[in-house]
Amino acid sequence: MAVDELDTRILRLLLEQPRTSVREYARLLGIARGTVQARLDRLERDGVITGTGPSLSPAALGHPVLAFVHVEVTQGHLDDVGDALACVPEIVEAFSVTGGGDLVTRVVARDNEHLEDVIQKLISMPGVVRTRTEVALRERVPHRLLPLVESIGRAAAKQRPPSQAPLRPPPSTPPRPPPPSDGGR
Repeated sequence: MAVDELDTRILRLLLEQPRTSVREYARLLGIARGTVQARLDRLERDGVITGTGPSLSPAALGHPVLAFVHVEVTQGHLDDVGDALACVPEIVEAFSVTGGGDLVTRVVARDNEHLEDVIQKLISMPGVVRTRTEVALRERVPHRLLPLVESIGRAAAKQRPPSQAPLRPPPSTPPRPPPPSDGGR
């Protein structure tokens, strides 16, 4: 699926201003509302846009502990264990992986004791051989896609034939404050 410069500008607006109307996106981009809607429909149909719901904070929902639990599975039981993991509400993501385990899960918990209970539930699942847990201390880079979208947009702009006029620049966003000084260290 090819994403062009206009697509990336639309995606940028969706990420920066998710509650804005299609009409307002069109006004900001200087293009017809129907064009924006058609692009959004295609991006959804092609699987680029996968959801429109709100992002929720597990910590604000009373689950501030975040851990990554690696799960080693008995050969031939990966699907069964994956199905069982889907029944544990504290598992917010699970992926098949290469390396030291078969699955890696992202687990949230109320506290360390609750995390231990969740891990014990995983260990008792048929097909689970062992687990290895890493507790997250602090989020250093929050989940984000805007830098990737902007990078794809820059690459698409470079590939634009010289005969095409450049698109109107994206709407300006307020400048971000500079990072705090570390005292020259």
